[in-house]
Amino acid sequence: MATTKIYIVYYSLHGHVETMAREVQRGVNAVEGVEGTLWQVPETLPDVILQKMKAPPKANDVPEIRPEQLVEADGFLFGFPSRFGVMSAQCKAFFDASHEIWETQALAGKPAGIFWSTGFHGGGQELTALTAVTQLAHHGMIFIPLGYTFGKGMYEMNEVKGGSSYGAGTFAADGSRQPTELELQQAFYQGKYVAGIAKKLNN
Repeated sequence: MATTKIYIVYYSLHGHVETMAREVQRGVNAVEGVEGTLWQVPETLPDVILQKMKAPPKANDVPEIRPEQLVEADGFLFGFPSRFGVMSAQCKAFFDASHEIWETQALAGKPAGIFWSTGFHGGGQELTALTAVTQLAHHGMIFIPLGYTFGKGMYEMNEVKGGSSYGAGTFAADGSRQPTELELQQAFYQGKYVAGIAKKLNN
């Protein structure tokens, strides 16, 4: 039986999405016969701006990905911070650069999930996810939402928790808040959930 390849493709400025991505990868790799690989989308901001924004160095163990490499995978999980309620410009630029594989519809029929980070409740926890679906739709990818399959963790009211039926999420606040244990559990669950569906579709 062939290994199902899942690419976890993300952009992270201050590390919140990267933390989520690594937990998503753990979830993917928890499914037998599925292999999750981390990839970063290319940075579009110059170093001087990144320094002014106090952005930490990018993870040196995660390579950058080119759009044409997406065709190698059987499924995807895309992660990004929200910018004014939509995915970050870096991720949008990455999708914009995928026009050649869009023309061939090489990604059509492949499953994809999404996860994200916003500053606070009004920062696009659902809108960022909802608008990201347009990118998947134009490529013909099959959007895999979580629904409410995460169980009681979806209904948590005693602590602040990101995420929704669209996928896993976290809050960064002013940048100092890190993903909580519950948010990381949901990220792990999402990786495992999407991987299981991708495996079924691939066999």
